[in-house]
Amino acid sequence: MSEWEFNPPDLEDFFRYATISAYAASEDGAQIVLGTNLGGVFDVWGVRPEVGYPHQLSHMGQMVHDLHYDPQGRYILVSADHDGDENTQLYLLPPRGGSLKPLRTAPGHRHIVLHVSKDGNRIYYASDKENAMFMNNYRFHLDTGQEETLIVGAEGPTYIAQVSEDETWVVVLKMFSNTYVMGLFGKLGEDTMRPLVPDPSIPHVIYGAQFYKESTIFVTTNYQEEFSYLARYDIATGTLTKLIAQEREDLRDIQIDRKRNRLFIMGTGGVEDHLYMVDLDSDDWILQSWPLPVSVVANWSVTNDGVVYVLGQSEILPNNLYRAEPFHAWTPLTDNRSMGISPATATKATIVRYPSFDGTLIEALWFSPQADRRNGYTIIWPHGGPQAAERKQFRSVVQYLVSQGYQFFAPNFRGSTGYGKSFARLVEGDWGDGPRRDLIAGIEWLIEQRMVEPGHLFLLGGSYGGYMSLLLHGRHSEYFRAVVDLFGPSDLRTFYHSVPDSWKPVMNQFLGNPEENPEKFVEDSPITYVEYMTRPMLVIQGANDPRVVQHESDQLVDALRKRGRDIEYMVLPDEGHGFSKKENEIAVYRQIVDFLKRHQ
Repeated sequence: MSEWEFNPPDLEDFFRYATISAYAASEDGAQIVLGTNLGGVFDVWGVRPEVGYPHQLSHMGQMVHDLHYDPQGRYILVSADHDGDENTQLYLLPPRGGSLKPLRTAPGHRHIVLHVSKDGNRIYYASDKENAMFMNNYRFHLDTGQEETLIVGAEGPTYIAQVSEDETWVVVLKMFSNTYVMGLFGKLGEDTMRPLVPDPSIPHVIYGAQFYKESTIFVTTNYQEEFSYLARYDIATGTLTKLIAQEREDLRDIQIDRKRNRLFIMGTGGVEDHLYMVDLDSDDWILQSWPLPVSVVANWSVTNDGVVYVLGQSEILPNNLYRAEPFHAWTPLTDNRSMGISPATATKATIVRYPSFDGTLIEALWFSPQADRRNGYTIIWPHGGPQAAERKQFRSVVQYLVSQGYQFFAPNFRGSTGYGKSFARLVEGDWGDGPRRDLIAGIEWLIEQRMVEPGHLFLLGGSYGGYMSLLLHGRHSEYFRAVVDLFGPSDLRTFYHSVPDSWKPVMNQFLGNPEENPEKFVEDSPITYVEYMTRPMLVIQGANDPRVVQHESDQLVDALRKRGRDIEYMVLPDEGHGFSKKENEIAVYRQIVDFLKRHQ
Protein backbone atom coordinates (compact mmCIF):
# COMPACT_ATOMS: atom_id res chain seq x y z
CA MET A 1 0.00 0.00 0.00
CA SER A 2 1.31 3.45 -0.91
CA GLU A 3 1.62 6.02 1.85
CA TRP A 4 -1.23 8.06 0.39
CA GLU A 5 -3.58 5.06 0.43
CA PHE A 6 -5.79 4.55 3.48
CA ASN A 7 -7.77 1.82 5.16
CA PRO A 8 -11.54 1.84 4.61
CA PRO A 9 -13.52 3.96 7.12
CA ASP A 10 -14.33 2.18 10.38
CA LEU A 11 -17.45 2.46 12.51
CA GLU A 12 -16.22 5.52 14.41
CA ASP A 13 -15.58 7.32 11.12
CA PHE A 14 -19.26 6.86 10.26
CA PHE A 15 -20.52 8.07 13.64
CA ARG A 16 -18.14 10.98 14.25
CA TYR A 17 -20.38 13.68 12.88
CA ALA A 18 -22.29 16.55 14.42
CA THR A 19 -26.02 16.99 14.20
CA ILE A 20 -28.36 19.89 14.96
CA SER A 21 -31.33 19.61 17.31
CA ALA A 22 -32.58 23.22 17.16
CA TYR A 23 -31.77 26.61 15.67
CA ALA A 24 -32.73 30.30 15.82
CA ALA A 25 -31.62 33.43 13.99
CA SER A 26 -31.14 36.97 15.21
CA GLU A 27 -33.58 39.51 13.77
CA ASP A 28 -30.99 40.83 11.32
CA GLY A 29 -29.69 37.35 10.42
CA ALA A 30 -26.19 38.29 11.56
CA GLN A 31 -25.97 35.42 14.05
CA ILE A 32 -27.42 31.93 13.86
CA VAL A 33 -27.54 29.87 17.05
CA LEU A 34 -27.60 26.08 16.97
CA GLY A 35 -28.24 23.28 19.42
CA THR A 36 -25.54 20.85 18.31
CA ASN A 37 -23.21 18.14 19.58
CA LEU A 38 -20.25 19.57 17.71
CA GLY A 39 -18.14 19.09 20.84
CA GLY A 40 -19.38 15.53 21.52
CA VAL A 41 -22.24 16.62 23.78
CA PHE A 42 -25.05 19.05 23.04
CA ASP A 43 -24.56 22.75 23.66
CA VAL A 44 -25.48 26.06 22.07
CA TRP A 45 -23.14 27.21 19.31
CA GLY A 46 -23.17 30.34 17.16
CA VAL A 47 -22.42 30.88 13.48
CA ARG A 48 -21.93 34.21 11.73
CA PRO A 49 -22.78 33.54 8.07
CA GLU A 50 -20.08 35.89 6.76
CA VAL A 51 -17.45 33.99 8.78
CA GLY A 52 -18.79 30.43 8.62
CA TYR A 53 -16.70 29.06 11.49
CA PRO A 54 -18.80 28.14 14.58
CA HIS A 55 -18.14 29.40 18.09
CA GLN A 56 -19.35 27.81 21.33
CA LEU A 57 -21.88 29.78 23.40
CA SER A 58 -22.76 27.43 26.28
CA HIS A 59 -21.05 24.72 28.32
CA MET A 60 -23.89 22.70 29.86
CA GLY A 61 -23.44 19.43 27.90
CA GLN A 62 -27.17 18.62 27.71
CA MET A 63 -29.68 18.07 24.91
CA VAL A 64 -31.00 21.33 23.48
CA HIS A 65 -34.66 20.95 22.50
CA ASP A 66 -35.54 24.48 21.39
CA LEU A 67 -33.99 27.91 20.80
CA HIS A 68 -35.46 31.39 20.35
CA TYR A 69 -33.54 34.61 19.65
CA ASP A 70 -34.89 37.73 21.33
CA PRO A 71 -36.15 40.11 18.59
CA GLN A 72 -34.24 42.91 20.34
CA GLY A 73 -31.05 40.86 20.62
CA ARG A 74 -30.86 40.82 24.43
CA TYR A 75 -30.97 37.08 25.08
CA ILE A 76 -31.22 33.59 23.63
CA LEU A 77 -34.02 31.44 25.09
CA VAL A 78 -32.83 27.85 25.59
CA SER A 79 -34.90 24.75 26.33
CA ALA A 80 -32.80 21.81 27.58
CA ASP A 81 -33.26 18.60 29.57
CA HIS A 82 -30.90 16.60 31.79
CA ASP A 83 -29.33 13.34 30.62
CA GLY A 84 -32.23 12.53 28.31
CA ASP A 85 -35.03 12.79 30.90
CA GLU A 86 -37.06 15.08 28.55
CA ASN A 87 -37.98 17.34 31.48
CA THR A 88 -37.07 20.49 29.61
CA GLN A 89 -36.24 23.60 31.64
CA LEU A 90 -36.07 27.16 30.29
CA TYR A 91 -32.92 29.27 30.48
CA LEU A 92 -31.61 32.58 29.17
CA LEU A 93 -28.20 32.78 27.54
CA PRO A 94 -26.38 36.03 26.68
CA PRO A 95 -25.89 36.32 22.89
CA ARG A 96 -22.12 36.56 23.44
CA GLY A 97 -22.24 33.19 25.27
CA GLY A 98 -21.63 32.21 28.87
CA SER A 99 -23.48 30.51 31.70
CA LEU A 100 -27.16 29.70 31.46
CA LYS A 101 -29.49 31.74 33.67
CA PRO A 102 -32.48 29.68 34.90
CA LEU A 103 -35.74 31.29 33.81
CA ARG A 104 -38.58 28.82 34.39
CA THR A 105 -37.45 25.62 36.07
CA ALA A 106 -39.16 22.91 38.09
CA PRO A 107 -37.17 19.68 38.45
CA GLY A 108 -39.10 16.65 37.25
CA HIS A 109 -41.43 18.76 35.08
CA ARG A 110 -41.49 19.83 31.43
CA HIS A 111 -41.59 23.36 30.02
CA ILE A 112 -42.39 23.86 26.32
CA VAL A 113 -41.94 27.24 24.65
CA LEU A 114 -45.04 28.17 22.64
CA HIS A 115 -44.45 31.77 21.54
CA VAL A 116 -42.19 34.77 22.07
CA SER A 117 -43.82 38.19 21.78
CA LYS A 118 -42.90 40.56 18.97
CA ASP A 119 -40.91 42.78 21.36
CA GLY A 120 -39.36 39.80 23.17
CA ASN A 121 -40.68 40.90 26.56
CA ARG A 122 -43.15 38.02 27.03
CA ILE A 123 -42.76 34.29 26.73
CA TYR A 124 -45.70 31.91 26.36
CA TYR A 125 -45.06 28.37 27.49
CA ALA A 126 -46.79 25.15 28.53
CA SER A 127 -45.83 23.08 31.56
CA ASP A 128 -46.99 20.07 33.53
CA LYS A 129 -45.75 21.59 36.82
CA GLU A 130 -49.32 22.31 38.02
CA ASN A 131 -51.28 20.05 35.69
CA ALA A 132 -49.49 16.75 35.13
CA MET A 133 -51.87 15.25 32.58
CA PHE A 134 -53.24 18.16 30.56
CA MET A 135 -50.61 20.94 30.85
CA ASN A 136 -51.29 24.58 31.76
CA ASN A 137 -50.30 27.46 29.48
CA TYR A 138 -48.56 30.51 30.92
CA ARG A 139 -47.36 33.97 29.95
CA PHE A 140 -44.19 35.13 31.67
CA HIS A 141 -43.16 38.81 31.62
CA LEU A 142 -39.39 39.10 31.45
CA ASP A 143 -39.39 42.79 32.38
CA THR A 144 -41.32 42.35 35.64
CA GLY A 145 -40.98 38.64 36.47
CA GLN A 146 -44.77 38.35 36.60
CA GLU A 147 -46.41 35.12 35.42
CA GLU A 148 -50.02 34.57 34.40
CA THR A 149 -51.87 31.31 33.95
CA LEU A 150 -53.66 31.77 30.63
CA ILE A 151 -55.21 28.36 29.99
CA VAL A 152 -55.81 25.45 32.32
CA GLY A 153 -55.59 22.27 30.27
CA ALA A 154 -58.52 19.85 30.42
CA GLU A 155 -59.71 16.68 28.63
CA GLY A 156 -56.42 16.33 26.73
CA PRO A 157 -52.93 17.91 26.66
CA THR A 158 -53.53 21.56 25.72
CA TYR A 159 -51.19 23.98 23.93
CA ILE A 160 -51.40 27.47 22.47
CA ALA A 161 -50.48 26.99 18.80
CA GLN A 162 -50.68 30.60 17.61
CA VAL A 163 -50.90 34.06 19.16
CA SER A 164 -52.18 37.05 17.19
CA GLU A 165 -49.75 39.94 16.66
CA ASP A 166 -51.55 42.08 19.23
CA GLU A 167 -51.55 39.13 21.67
CA THR A 168 -55.32 39.30 22.02
CA TRP A 169 -56.40 36.12 20.23
CA VAL A 170 -55.07 32.58 20.31
CA VAL A 171 -55.47 29.26 18.55
CA VAL A 172 -55.35 26.40 21.05
CA LEU A 173 -54.80 22.73 20.27
CA LYS A 174 -56.30 20.01 22.45
CA MET A 175 -54.84 16.54 21.90
CA PHE A 176 -56.97 13.42 22.34
CA SER A 177 -54.66 11.15 20.29
CA ASN A 178 -52.09 11.44 17.52
CA THR A 179 -54.97 11.30 15.04
CA TYR A 180 -57.40 13.55 16.91
CA VAL A 181 -56.14 17.06 17.67
CA MET A 182 -58.89 19.65 18.01
CA GLY A 183 -58.29 23.34 17.28
CA LEU A 184 -60.06 26.14 19.17
CA PHE A 185 -60.07 29.89 18.62
CA GLY A 186 -60.76 32.53 21.22
CA LYS A 187 -59.80 35.67 23.06
CA LEU A 188 -57.32 35.54 25.90
CA GLY A 189 -59.06 36.08 29.21
CA GLU A 190 -62.40 34.78 28.02
CA ASP A 191 -63.69 31.31 28.87
CA THR A 192 -65.52 30.62 25.62
CA MET A 193 -63.59 29.27 22.63
CA ARG A 194 -64.91 28.29 19.21
CA PRO A 195 -63.86 25.12 17.35
CA LEU A 196 -62.16 25.64 13.99
CA VAL A 197 -64.17 22.86 12.32
CA PRO A 198 -67.98 22.52 12.03
CA ASP A 199 -68.22 19.33 14.10
CA PRO A 200 -65.24 18.95 16.45
CA SER A 201 -66.51 15.56 17.67
CA ILE A 202 -65.43 14.04 14.35
CA PRO A 203 -61.79 12.87 14.81
CA HIS A 204 -59.41 15.08 12.85
CA VAL A 205 -56.08 16.88 13.25
CA ILE A 206 -55.35 20.59 13.09
CA TYR A 207 -51.70 20.63 11.99
CA GLY A 208 -51.00 24.33 11.51
CA ALA A 209 -52.64 27.72 12.00
CA GLN A 210 -51.66 31.29 11.15
CA PHE A 211 -53.54 34.53 11.78
CA TYR A 212 -53.87 36.61 8.61
CA LYS A 213 -55.00 40.23 8.81
CA GLU A 214 -58.02 40.67 11.09
CA SER A 215 -60.49 38.36 9.40
CA THR A 216 -58.76 35.07 8.66
CA ILE A 217 -56.95 32.14 10.19
CA PHE A 218 -55.22 29.88 7.69
CA VAL A 219 -55.45 26.28 8.86
CA THR A 220 -54.11 22.93 7.70
CA THR A 221 -56.34 20.01 8.68
CA ASN A 222 -57.55 16.60 7.55
CA TYR A 223 -61.10 17.27 8.74
CA GLN A 224 -63.40 14.89 6.79
CA GLU A 225 -60.54 14.03 4.38
CA GLU A 226 -57.80 11.37 4.24
CA PHE A 227 -54.99 13.91 3.74
CA SER A 228 -54.65 17.36 5.26
CA TYR A 229 -55.31 20.44 3.14
CA LEU A 230 -55.14 24.23 3.39
CA ALA A 231 -58.32 25.89 4.62
CA ARG A 232 -59.46 29.36 5.62
CA TYR A 233 -61.34 30.02 8.85
CA ASP A 234 -63.46 33.18 8.69
CA ILE A 235 -63.34 34.81 12.12
CA ALA A 236 -66.53 36.81 11.63
CA THR A 237 -68.73 33.95 10.43
CA GLY A 238 -66.97 30.99 12.06
CA THR A 239 -66.92 29.06 8.78
CA LEU A 240 -64.13 26.84 7.46
CA THR A 241 -63.52 26.76 3.71
CA LYS A 242 -61.24 24.26 1.98
CA LEU A 243 -58.81 26.05 -0.33
CA ILE A 244 -56.03 23.81 -1.66
CA ALA A 245 -55.19 20.11 -1.48
CA GLN A 246 -52.37 18.02 -2.90
CA GLU A 247 -53.05 14.46 -4.05
CA ARG A 248 -51.90 11.83 -1.50
CA GLU A 249 -49.90 14.39 0.45
CA ASP A 250 -50.46 16.06 3.81
CA LEU A 251 -50.16 19.85 3.78
CA ARG A 252 -49.05 20.44 7.35
CA ASP A 253 -47.00 23.31 8.71
CA ILE A 254 -47.62 26.85 7.42
CA GLN A 255 -45.67 30.12 7.66
CA ILE A 256 -46.47 33.60 6.34
CA ASP A 257 -44.11 36.11 4.71
CA ARG A 258 -46.12 39.17 5.71
CA LYS A 259 -43.79 41.58 3.95
CA ARG A 260 -44.40 40.02 0.52
CA ASN A 261 -47.83 38.57 1.33
CA ARG A 262 -46.85 34.96 0.66
CA LEU A 263 -47.95 31.78 2.37
CA PHE A 264 -45.46 28.91 2.64
CA ILE A 265 -46.66 25.34 3.24
CA MET A 266 -44.63 22.24 4.12
CA GLY A 267 -46.07 19.07 2.63
CA THR A 268 -45.40 15.49 3.70
CA GLY A 269 -45.84 12.66 1.25
CA GLY A 270 -44.66 9.22 2.30
CA VAL A 271 -40.88 9.28 2.67
CA GLU A 272 -40.12 12.89 1.65
CA ASP A 273 -41.14 16.48 2.38
CA HIS A 274 -42.01 19.22 -0.13
CA LEU A 275 -42.17 23.01 0.16
CA TYR A 276 -44.84 25.10 -1.55
CA MET A 277 -45.68 28.79 -1.80
CA VAL A 278 -48.99 30.58 -2.41
CA ASP A 279 -49.02 34.20 -3.59
CA LEU A 280 -51.80 35.76 -1.50
CA ASP A 281 -52.00 38.78 -3.82
CA SER A 282 -52.79 36.57 -6.80
CA ASP A 283 -56.33 36.06 -8.03
CA ASP A 284 -55.51 32.40 -8.63
CA TRP A 285 -54.24 30.68 -5.48
CA ILE A 286 -52.12 27.75 -6.61
CA LEU A 287 -49.31 25.80 -4.99
CA GLN A 288 -45.94 26.77 -6.44
CA SER A 289 -43.37 24.07 -5.71
CA TRP A 290 -39.94 25.14 -4.42
CA PRO A 291 -37.39 22.28 -4.40
CA LEU A 292 -35.83 21.67 -1.00
CA PRO A 293 -32.11 21.07 -0.38
CA VAL A 294 -33.01 18.06 1.83
CA SER A 295 -35.33 15.05 1.77
CA VAL A 296 -36.74 15.36 5.31
CA VAL A 297 -37.30 18.65 7.16
CA ALA A 298 -36.79 18.73 10.93
CA ASN A 299 -37.69 22.40 11.38
CA TRP A 300 -38.15 25.55 9.30
CA SER A 301 -39.10 29.20 9.63
CA VAL A 302 -39.75 32.39 7.68
CA THR A 303 -38.36 35.69 8.98
CA ASN A 304 -40.03 39.09 8.95
CA ASP A 305 -37.92 39.89 5.88
CA GLY A 306 -39.14 36.80 4.04
CA VAL A 307 -35.93 34.77 4.40
CA VAL A 308 -36.62 31.04 4.68
CA TYR A 309 -34.55 28.76 6.93
CA VAL A 310 -34.71 24.97 6.61
CA LEU A 311 -33.11 22.41 8.93
CA GLY A 312 -33.12 18.96 7.38
CA GLN A 313 -31.36 15.81 6.24
CA SER A 314 -31.19 13.08 3.62
CA GLU A 315 -30.12 9.42 3.56
CA ILE A 316 -26.46 10.45 3.23
CA LEU A 317 -26.20 13.76 5.14
CA PRO A 318 -27.24 14.55 8.74
CA ASN A 319 -29.16 17.66 9.77
CA ASN A 320 -27.83 20.84 8.19
CA LEU A 321 -29.21 24.37 8.13
CA TYR A 322 -29.93 26.23 4.89
CA ARG A 323 -31.30 29.65 4.08
CA ALA A 324 -32.64 31.34 0.96
CA GLU A 325 -34.67 34.17 -0.43
CA PRO A 326 -37.85 32.70 -1.93
CA PHE A 327 -37.13 30.74 -5.13
CA HIS A 328 -33.43 31.59 -5.03
CA ALA A 329 -30.67 29.05 -4.51
CA TRP A 330 -30.30 27.59 -1.03
CA THR A 331 -27.17 28.61 0.89
CA PRO A 332 -25.85 26.03 3.36
CA LEU A 333 -24.99 27.58 6.73
CA THR A 334 -23.52 24.38 8.17
CA ASP A 335 -21.60 21.46 6.72
CA ASN A 336 -22.26 18.51 9.00
CA ARG A 337 -21.22 15.26 7.38
CA SER A 338 -20.01 11.81 8.33
CA MET A 339 -16.35 11.31 7.49
CA GLY A 340 -17.07 7.68 6.66
CA ILE A 341 -19.56 8.52 3.93
CA SER A 342 -18.75 9.79 0.46
CA PRO A 343 -21.87 11.39 -1.09
CA ALA A 344 -20.71 10.10 -4.46
CA THR A 345 -20.66 6.44 -3.38
CA ALA A 346 -23.10 6.29 -0.43
CA THR A 347 -26.10 4.01 -0.76
CA LYS A 348 -29.42 5.75 -1.27
CA ALA A 349 -32.78 4.17 -0.55
CA THR A 350 -34.87 2.47 -3.19
CA ILE A 351 -38.63 2.66 -2.68
CA VAL A 352 -40.31 -0.75 -2.99
CA ARG A 353 -43.94 -1.79 -2.50
CA TYR A 354 -45.40 -5.17 -1.66
CA PRO A 355 -48.87 -6.59 -0.95
CA SER A 356 -49.57 -7.49 2.67
CA PHE A 357 -51.68 -10.34 4.04
CA ASP A 358 -54.97 -8.57 3.23
CA GLY A 359 -53.89 -7.01 -0.06
CA THR A 360 -52.91 -3.64 1.45
CA LEU A 361 -49.95 -2.18 -0.42
CA ILE A 362 -47.05 -1.43 1.91
CA GLU A 363 -44.26 0.98 0.98
CA ALA A 364 -40.74 0.29 2.23
CA LEU A 365 -37.20 1.60 1.92
CA TRP A 366 -34.63 -0.87 0.65
CA PHE A 367 -30.88 -0.34 0.98
CA SER A 368 -28.60 -2.80 -0.78
CA PRO A 369 -24.85 -2.64 -1.55
CA GLN A 370 -23.53 -3.62 -4.95
CA ALA A 371 -23.77 -7.37 -5.57
CA ASP A 372 -20.05 -8.00 -5.16
CA ARG A 373 -20.05 -6.36 -1.71
CA ARG A 374 -23.03 -8.17 -0.17
CA ASN A 375 -22.32 -10.45 2.77
CA GLY A 376 -25.53 -12.45 2.41
CA TYR A 377 -27.27 -10.98 5.49
CA THR A 378 -30.23 -8.62 5.72
CA ILE A 379 -31.42 -6.45 8.62
CA ILE A 380 -35.15 -5.99 9.14
CA TRP A 381 -35.84 -2.56 10.66
CA PRO A 382 -39.31 -1.88 12.16
CA HIS A 383 -39.49 1.88 12.69
CA GLY A 384 -40.49 3.64 15.91
CA GLY A 385 -43.66 5.52 16.63
CA PRO A 386 -45.68 3.57 15.69
CA GLN A 387 -47.52 6.58 14.23
CA ALA A 388 -44.42 7.80 12.44
CA ALA A 389 -42.62 6.55 9.31
CA GLU A 390 -39.25 5.45 8.01
CA ARG A 391 -38.27 8.22 5.64
CA LYS A 392 -35.29 9.33 3.57
CA GLN A 393 -33.49 10.42 6.72
CA PHE A 394 -29.91 10.06 7.85
CA ARG A 395 -28.99 6.96 9.83
CA SER A 396 -25.27 6.39 10.16
CA VAL A 397 -25.95 2.83 11.32
CA VAL A 398 -27.65 2.08 8.01
CA GLN A 399 -24.82 3.52 5.95
CA TYR A 400 -22.19 1.70 8.01
CA LEU A 401 -23.91 -1.68 7.92
CA VAL A 402 -24.56 -1.39 4.18
CA SER A 403 -20.87 -0.57 3.71
CA GLN A 404 -20.14 -3.85 5.52
CA GLY A 405 -22.30 -5.80 3.09
CA TYR A 406 -25.63 -5.94 4.90
CA GLN A 407 -28.92 -5.21 3.17
CA PHE A 408 -31.50 -3.13 5.04
CA PHE A 409 -35.31 -3.37 4.81
CA ALA A 410 -37.53 -0.73 6.47
CA PRO A 411 -41.30 -1.08 5.81
CA ASN A 412 -43.89 1.57 6.58
CA PHE A 413 -46.41 -0.88 8.00
CA ARG A 414 -49.99 0.05 8.87
CA GLY A 415 -50.06 2.81 11.43
CA SER A 416 -47.33 4.74 9.62
CA THR A 417 -47.96 8.40 8.88
CA GLY A 418 -47.91 10.02 5.45
CA TYR A 419 -50.28 7.50 3.85
CA GLY A 420 -53.63 8.91 4.90
CA LYS A 421 -55.63 9.22 8.10
CA SER A 422 -57.26 5.79 7.88
CA PHE A 423 -53.93 4.01 7.40
CA ALA A 424 -52.40 5.79 10.41
CA ARG A 425 -55.34 4.81 12.61
CA LEU A 426 -55.05 1.10 11.83
CA VAL A 427 -52.49 0.64 14.61
CA GLU A 428 -54.66 2.23 17.30
CA GLY A 429 -55.66 -0.50 19.72
CA ASP A 430 -53.83 -3.03 17.54
CA TRP A 431 -50.12 -2.71 18.20
CA GLY A 432 -49.32 -6.36 17.78
CA ASP A 433 -51.38 -7.87 14.97
CA GLY A 434 -51.73 -5.86 11.77
CA PRO A 435 -48.25 -4.24 11.80
CA ARG A 436 -46.63 -7.56 12.72
CA ARG A 437 -48.37 -9.33 9.85
CA ASP A 438 -47.32 -6.53 7.49
CA LEU A 439 -43.70 -7.13 8.47
CA ILE A 440 -43.96 -10.90 8.02
CA ALA A 441 -45.60 -10.35 4.62
CA GLY A 442 -42.65 -8.12 3.72
CA ILE A 443 -40.16 -10.80 4.72
CA GLU A 444 -42.05 -13.42 2.71
CA TRP A 445 -42.10 -11.05 -0.27
CA LEU A 446 -38.32 -10.53 -0.03
CA ILE A 447 -37.84 -14.30 -0.01
CA GLU A 448 -40.18 -14.79 -2.98
CA GLN A 449 -38.34 -12.06 -4.91
CA ARG A 450 -35.02 -13.77 -4.03
CA MET A 451 -33.77 -10.51 -2.55
CA VAL A 452 -32.74 -12.19 0.73
CA GLU A 453 -31.49 -15.55 1.88
CA PRO A 454 -33.80 -17.43 4.29
CA GLY A 455 -32.14 -17.94 7.64
CA HIS A 456 -29.87 -14.92 7.11
CA LEU A 457 -32.07 -12.23 8.66
CA PHE A 458 -31.43 -10.04 11.70
CA LEU A 459 -33.98 -7.92 13.59
CA LEU A 460 -33.02 -4.43 14.79
CA GLY A 461 -35.41 -1.79 16.12
CA GLY A 462 -35.84 0.99 18.66
CA SER A 463 -38.82 2.21 20.70
CA TYR A 464 -41.93 0.80 18.99
CA GLY A 465 -39.46 -0.84 16.61
CA GLY A 466 -37.82 -2.45 19.65
CA TYR A 467 -41.22 -3.65 20.84
CA MET A 468 -41.96 -5.10 17.39
CA SER A 469 -38.54 -6.78 17.28
CA LEU A 470 -39.33 -8.48 20.58
CA LEU A 471 -42.79 -9.52 19.42
CA LEU A 472 -41.52 -10.88 16.10
CA HIS A 473 -38.83 -12.78 17.98
CA GLY A 474 -41.40 -14.36 20.31
CA ARG A 475 -43.90 -15.24 17.60
CA HIS A 476 -41.75 -15.84 14.51
CA SER A 477 -38.26 -16.73 15.73
CA GLU A 478 -37.77 -19.17 12.83
CA TYR A 479 -37.07 -16.25 10.48
CA PHE A 480 -34.21 -14.66 12.43
CA ARG A 481 -30.62 -15.39 13.45
CA ALA A 482 -30.48 -12.80 16.27
CA VAL A 483 -32.39 -9.79 17.61
CA VAL A 484 -31.43 -6.30 18.83
CA ASP A 485 -33.91 -4.25 20.89
CA LEU A 486 -33.28 -0.62 21.80
CA PHE A 487 -35.62 0.61 24.58
CA GLY A 488 -38.71 -1.30 23.44
CA PRO A 489 -41.71 -2.06 25.71
CA SER A 490 -41.85 -5.74 26.67
CA ASP A 491 -45.22 -5.83 28.45
CA LEU A 492 -47.98 -3.52 27.23
CA ARG A 493 -49.75 -3.77 30.59
CA THR A 494 -46.85 -2.32 32.57
CA PHE A 495 -46.02 0.06 29.73
CA TYR A 496 -49.56 1.48 29.80
CA HIS A 497 -49.20 2.47 33.46
CA SER A 498 -45.59 3.74 33.33
CA VAL A 499 -45.73 6.33 30.52
CA PRO A 500 -45.43 10.06 31.37
CA ASP A 501 -48.58 11.58 32.87
CA SER A 502 -49.08 13.80 29.81
CA TRP A 503 -49.37 10.65 27.66
CA LYS A 504 -52.05 9.04 29.79
CA PRO A 505 -55.05 10.93 28.34
CA VAL A 506 -54.26 9.59 24.84
CA MET A 507 -53.29 6.01 25.74
CA ASN A 508 -56.77 4.49 25.48
CA GLN A 509 -57.04 5.61 21.87
CA PHE A 510 -53.37 5.07 21.05
CA LEU A 511 -52.80 1.68 22.67
CA GLY A 512 -56.07 0.51 24.24
CA ASN A 513 -57.03 -0.14 27.85
CA PRO A 514 -55.73 -3.23 29.68
CA GLU A 515 -58.71 -3.30 32.07
CA GLU A 516 -61.24 -3.14 29.24
CA ASN A 517 -59.43 -5.55 26.91
CA PRO A 518 -57.03 -7.69 28.99
CA GLU A 519 -56.86 -10.54 26.45
CA LYS A 520 -55.62 -8.20 23.69
CA PHE A 521 -52.89 -6.80 25.95
CA VAL A 522 -51.70 -10.30 26.78
CA GLU A 523 -51.81 -11.33 23.12
CA ASP A 524 -49.82 -8.29 21.96
CA SER A 525 -47.21 -8.23 24.75
CA PRO A 526 -43.81 -9.69 23.78
CA ILE A 527 -43.24 -11.06 27.28
CA THR A 528 -46.17 -13.45 26.72
CA TYR A 529 -43.96 -15.31 24.24
CA VAL A 530 -40.74 -15.32 26.23
CA GLU A 531 -40.61 -19.14 26.08
CA TYR A 532 -40.26 -18.92 22.31
CA MET A 533 -37.51 -16.29 22.31
CA THR A 534 -34.75 -18.71 21.47
CA ARG A 535 -32.41 -16.58 19.35
CA PRO A 536 -29.47 -14.58 20.73
CA MET A 537 -30.52 -11.14 21.89
CA LEU A 538 -28.97 -7.75 22.68
CA VAL A 539 -31.05 -5.26 24.69
CA ILE A 540 -30.12 -1.57 25.02
CA GLN A 541 -31.78 0.71 27.60
CA GLY A 542 -31.40 4.29 28.83
CA ALA A 543 -31.73 4.54 32.61
CA ASN A 544 -33.50 7.92 32.37
CA ASP A 545 -35.95 6.96 29.64
CA PRO A 546 -39.30 8.59 30.51
CA ARG A 547 -41.20 6.92 27.65
CA VAL A 548 -40.11 3.30 27.98
CA VAL A 549 -38.85 3.00 31.54
CA GLN A 550 -35.97 0.69 32.43
CA HIS A 551 -38.32 -1.80 34.09
CA GLU A 552 -39.60 -2.75 30.61
CA SER A 553 -36.18 -4.06 29.66
CA ASP A 554 -35.28 -5.35 33.13
CA GLN A 555 -38.29 -7.68 33.34
CA LEU A 556 -37.64 -9.15 29.90
CA VAL A 557 -33.93 -9.69 30.52
CA ASP A 558 -34.64 -11.29 33.91
CA ALA A 559 -37.18 -13.67 32.35
CA LEU A 560 -34.75 -14.70 29.60
CA ARG A 561 -31.83 -15.17 31.99
CA LYS A 562 -33.95 -17.42 34.20
CA ARG A 563 -34.46 -19.60 31.14
CA GLY A 564 -30.76 -19.69 30.36
CA ARG A 565 -31.07 -17.78 27.06
CA ASP A 566 -28.26 -16.02 25.23
CA ILE A 567 -29.00 -12.44 26.28
CA GLU A 568 -26.73 -9.37 26.48
CA TYR A 569 -27.91 -6.26 28.31
CA MET A 570 -26.44 -2.75 28.11
CA VAL A 571 -27.85 0.03 30.33
CA LEU A 572 -26.75 3.65 29.80
CA PRO A 573 -26.91 5.53 33.14
CA ASP A 574 -26.89 9.02 31.55
CA GLU A 575 -29.27 8.57 28.61
CA GLY A 576 -33.00 8.48 28.01
CA HIS A 577 -35.01 7.50 24.93
CA GLY A 578 -32.13 7.86 22.49
CA PHE A 579 -28.59 9.24 22.60
CA SER A 580 -27.60 12.73 23.68
CA LYS A 581 -23.89 11.93 24.05
CA LYS A 582 -21.75 10.88 21.11
CA GLU A 583 -19.52 8.55 23.14
CA ASN A 584 -22.57 6.59 24.29
CA GLU A 585 -23.95 6.37 20.76
CA ILE A 586 -20.67 5.01 19.41
CA ALA A 587 -20.35 2.51 22.28
CA VAL A 588 -23.86 1.19 21.64
CA TYR A 589 -23.38 0.72 17.93
CA ARG A 590 -19.98 -0.91 18.42
CA GLN A 591 -21.77 -3.42 20.61
CA ILE A 592 -24.50 -3.93 18.00
CA VAL A 593 -22.07 -4.40 15.12
CA ASP A 594 -19.98 -6.84 17.15
CA PHE A 595 -23.15 -8.73 18.14
CA LEU A 596 -24.25 -9.08 14.51
CA LYS A 597 -20.82 -10.29 13.40
CA ARG A 598 -20.70 -12.93 16.13
CA HIS A 599 -24.05 -14.34 15.07
CA GLN A 600 -23.59 -14.53 11.32
